[in-house]
Amino acid sequence: MVLIIIGVIIILLGLAVTRSNDVNFRRFASPVRFIGGILIIIGILVACIIQIEAGEIGVQKLFGKVQNNVLQSGLHFINPLMDVEKMDIKTQNYTMSGVRDEGAKEGDDAIRVLTSDGLEVVIDLTVLYKVLPSEAPSIVRETGLDYTNKIVRPVTRTKIRDNAVYYDAVALYSTKRDEFQSRIFKTIEGDFKRRGLLLEQILIRNIVLPAMVKTAIEQKITAEQDAQKMQFVLQKERQEAERKRVEAQGISDYQRIINESLTDRQLQYEQIKAMKELAGSANAKMVIMGKGNTPVILDGKQ
Repeated sequence: MVLIIIGVIIILLGLAVTRSNDVNFRRFASPVRFIGGILIIIGILVACIIQIEAGEIGVQKLFGKVQNNVLQSGLHFINPLMDVEKMDIKTQNYTMSGVRDEGAKEGDDAIRVLTSDGLEVVIDLTVLYKVLPSEAPSIVRETGLDYTNKIVRPVTRTKIRDNAVYYDAVALYSTKRDEFQSRIFKTIEGDFKRRGLLLEQILIRNIVLPAMVKTAIEQKITAEQDAQKMQFVLQKERQEAERKRVEAQGISDYQRIINESLTDRQLQYEQIKAMKELAGSANAKMVIMGKGNTPVILDGKQ
C-alpha cells in the first residue's frame, strides 16, 4: 500500500512537471510518470500477495467488515484493499502464579478462593488452549485479538472461584484435587467453545493452604508417622517373642527326646567314643577302665 501511495504521488509530480513552462523540466515528465506507474504496479502486486506462516491463519477485513473465509498457512493472492489479521492457532498457555515472573502477569497473580469451610486457599494455575480456525472470524468480529485478557483470564478465574466453594480446604489440597481439576475443566470448556476457543487442559500447579491449616496437617502427618513407627516396633517385638518361644519349645522338645531315648547302653557307648577320642589326641593319656562307672585317666607325660 505504501508503494501505491508513493507511485501516485510521483505520477502527480509528473503531471505537474508536464504543465511547467520550462522545457527542460517537461522532458522529465514522461520518465517520472513511468516510474510512478511501475511503483503502483509493484505496490499492487505486493498488496495482492500475502504469506501465512505455519501454525497461523489469516482473517480478512475489507473496510472494517470481517470476511468469513479464513486463509490457511501458505501463499495467497488477495484483494489489495483487504486487511489481513494473522492469528496463532497453536497451543497457547496462560499461567496465573503467585511466584514473581512465573505467570503471564508480573507479580502475584495467583487465584484466591474461599472453600466450603470459609478458609482462603491460594491456587496457581495454567490453562492450555488454542483458537478454533473455523471460529477465528467470529473472534475478530466479537472479541478482537486480545481474547486472552477478555476471555481466558476472566472466565478461568471466575469458574475456579465458583467451584471451590463445593470443597473444604483439606480435601481440595489432598483427596479431591483431581476431582476439582476435572470439574473446573468441564465448566470452563463450554464457555471457551462458545467463544471460539478450544480448552485442552487445566493444570493446577500448586495449592497453598492457610498457615494454621498447614501446621495442623503437618502435625497430623507427624502423629501418623509416629503411630506407624510404634506399630513397627510392636510387630518386631512380637516377632522376637515368637522366635524365643519357638527356640524354647525346640530346646524342650530336644531334652524330652534325649530323656526318652537315652539308656545305660547308649551312655556307655558314648563314653567309649569319648575315651577313644581322648586316647588318640596329641596329649598322651592313660585310661584305666574298672568295674565301676567312673574310669581312671592318667596323664602319660607325668
